[in-house]
Amino acid sequence: MSEQSGPERGGRSGGQRGGGQRGGRDGQRGGRRQQGGRRQEYSAQRPSERSRTSDPQRLAAYTVMRAVAEGAYANLELPKVLREKRIHGRDAAFTTELVYGAIRLQGLYDPIIASAAGRPLSKIDANVLDTLRLGAHQLLGMRVPAHAAADETVGLARRVNGAGAAGFVNAVMRRVSERPLDEWLRIVVPEGTATSARLAVEQSHPEWVVKAMRAALLGHRASTPDSVDTDLERLLEADNAAPKVSLVARPGLADVEELVEAGAERSPLSPVGAVLAGGDPGGIPAVREGRAAVQDEGSQLVALALAAVPVESDDRAGAEQWLDLCAGPGGKAGLLAALALQAGADLTANEVSRHRADLVRQTLRPAAERAAEQGRSLEVRTGDGRTVGEDEPGRYQRVLVDAPCTGLGALRRRPEARWRRQPGDLADLGRLQRELLAAAIDATAPGGVVAYATCSPHLAETQFVVSDTTKRRDDVEVLDARPFLRDTSGEPVGDLGDGPTVQLWPHLHGTDGMFLALLRKRG
Repeated sequence: MSEQSGPERGGRSGGQRGGGQRGGRDGQRGGRRQQGGRRQEYSAQRPSERSRTSDPQRLAAYTVMRAVAEGAYANLELPKVLREKRIHGRDAAFTTELVYGAIRLQGLYDPIIASAAGRPLSKIDANVLDTLRLGAHQLLGMRVPAHAAADETVGLARRVNGAGAAGFVNAVMRRVSERPLDEWLRIVVPEGTATSARLAVEQSHPEWVVKAMRAALLGHRASTPDSVDTDLERLLEADNAAPKVSLVARPGLADVEELVEAGAERSPLSPVGAVLAGGDPGGIPAVREGRAAVQDEGSQLVALALAAVPVESDDRAGAEQWLDLCAGPGGKAGLLAALALQAGADLTANEVSRHRADLVRQTLRPAAERAAEQGRSLEVRTGDGRTVGEDEPGRYQRVLVDAPCTGLGALRRRPEARWRRQPGDLADLGRLQRELLAAAIDATAPGGVVAYATCSPHLAETQFVVSDTTKRRDDVEVLDARPFLRDTSGEPVGDLGDGPTVQLWPHLHGTDGMFLALLRKRG
């Protein structure tokens, strides 16, 4: 189940600050009191009288939350839990919003929970805290009536946390429900709070990420000193909005019209893309058969750009040789394989992890079958990409380095990433990124092209890697990548900055924050 809008969605996780609709039906048991200029509904039931069980949707959401706390990824764990519990349609959409919203916005909800509980988060058991995060999101970020949010959260706590914890959860939920979100923000972000600290809470990002994004907007020239604070808030809000489901029709295996006939809309940004407004993309035959796939439009544009750059002949006979150096789990490799077949080229997809290499093989199966029919080579192998320059010097005409990175450009789709990454990760990743890019250049034939891409706008993973690499060697030049990013109408994609590298942005392009540099190997 891809993340999508559901019947109970609304408010905060869409980038808005309001708390959504609340209130119950006339005649329901409960009471109302005046609070902050509005009537607040609450349940008259004592915790012992409330539901002793929880509905399947909230239980599924809690199950995913605990799996994520143990290291799982929400986008992989959630579909599995939905299938196991046979949750579909509107109920699946509700569960999806509950999981993604509670994880994305925990930086906002946690200080509110701590204030309402009258104790620091370190004094609250982790499993109880996840229950409270789910409850807080229903109260402050969804259109769930306050009494239903409280009753169901207490019922969930009784089932998964125990009777003692249910009383504590009930007390905290009652206190949270006494104030709208704007009042809570005035409490947890007092007047005079520094901008980065304020945005860290209001937009639910670690403060180091807020500062890094501000620097990235300036460093990539997407903002000026006068506009950067406004642009930064728009970017952080975009990170908290549920992303659209983007599809790619792999050329020669499927076309966009087939996706449109299945209910998608043609993408205005990617010539091979489509956007699905709702439903399960796995229900589309082309997706189910691997001829099309779920893939962000920014990733599509990166692969299309590499395939579009003219390669200067090195006087070698035979087909062009293409390399995807870090191919797992296979999204860009799937599109590159289709483009290579159209160009009469051979593709090698390299991946250091055996498990991820298996995922690449699965993704490339339709293209591999077509390659066999055409007498072309499409190889998936397991190996350390840092040695390819020594092992195969000058072999390839086109090389993609989709480098491991912090993933700060995909926080919409990977809600837990912002809480797992630390500033210290950048040093190890930076070394790896530089080693991979150097190996890719060594493996490229004279006149060939390397595409260096990351799903992060962080300057330490983008501009600095490219500039450090090109300063150290005289056999490579940076091309202007902007002319090779074309939208569906064939026009240059807008808002790409001054070049020569390209940075896409969620708040400007509606894509993940993909970075692209194109480098030509000199003779």
